[in-house]
Amino acid sequence: MKSILLFLIGLCLLNKPHIQKTKMNKKIVIAHRGASGYLPEHTLEAKAMAHAMNPQFIEQDLVLSKDNVPIVIHDIYLDDVTDVAKKFPNRKRKDKRYYVIDFTFNELQTLKVTERFNPKTGKQVYKNRYPIWKGNFKLHSLQEEIELIQGLNASTGKNIGIYPEIKDPAFHQKEGKKITEIVLKILSNYGYNSKKDNCILQCFDVKELERIRVELKSDLFLVYLTEFENDVKNLRHIATFADGIGPWYQQILDKKIEGKWQFTSLVSDAHKLGLKVHPYTFRADAYDGFSSFEEMMETLFVEVNIDGAFTDFPDKVIAFLNNK
Repeated sequence: MKSILLFLIGLCLLNKPHIQKTKMNKKIVIAHRGASGYLPEHTLEAKAMAHAMNPQFIEQDLVLSKDNVPIVIHDIYLDDVTDVAKKFPNRKRKDKRYYVIDFTFNELQTLKVTERFNPKTGKQVYKNRYPIWKGNFKLHSLQEEIELIQGLNASTGKNIGIYPEIKDPAFHQKEGKKITEIVLKILSNYGYNSKKDNCILQCFDVKELERIRVELKSDLFLVYLTEFENDVKNLRHIATFADGIGPWYQQILDKKIEGKWQFTSLVSDAHKLGLKVHPYTFRADAYDGFSSFEEMMETLFVEVNIDGAFTDFPDKVIAFLNNK
């Protein structure tokens, strides 16, 4: 009888809601643009699906609308994920691109969002993902996404965080827009003010990230996104205001010798300075340099000992980490 009781207690524990804590000393999974390997990126549907997969964080790329609403979209452009060219053919700039900043929030909500495509050819970028132009997906604001994630946290008992990125602050500044101040105010209004809150703020612009810490006096967990070797030459200075770096994963790889990967010193150098390392982007359908997605995960998580990763397939990375 005792063994049966213990068995039933075990079943109950297994079926309890998975409540997550914000701990930056464990490996984390960041749902890159949501569950974007399965649904069009940065749609509320992709974010809801990601939430159900139990990552530690869900990402939001942010660009301002004409009327200063932070829109969750990957680029300052609209024409590679929406039907803007069809709906507003006369609103392109001299470079023939359509910019989020030229449209009001109400106008942006009239657009149809689809799987990412090449605006010149119309061809889908990842051909085996969600079919292009199917469904009825829309753009949304940062506030709407925060309310979705916080609402799902309340109804499921989870504590999944947000991982917003301020996109191209220099472009916004040239357009007379204070994107950083607007985003920080919204984050504060929703309870994200310090490192103890479940929010990581990221940016590719190192000067803007330093300004966020020093001039704007933000106490949020800050991550500097990098792409090139020169970006991390002054890693010691970066560590004076940032809490982590988000490198392109190729910056970590050096070369293969007799089938075994050799690595740059980036991760070890960052760890010596107390910086967390969250490389991008882990894609099960695009893992250049590796023979398989599994090799990619094993190499970077286990051999190099990264602290977390951005992924289009959060379920697959979570399953890998759980098995480890």
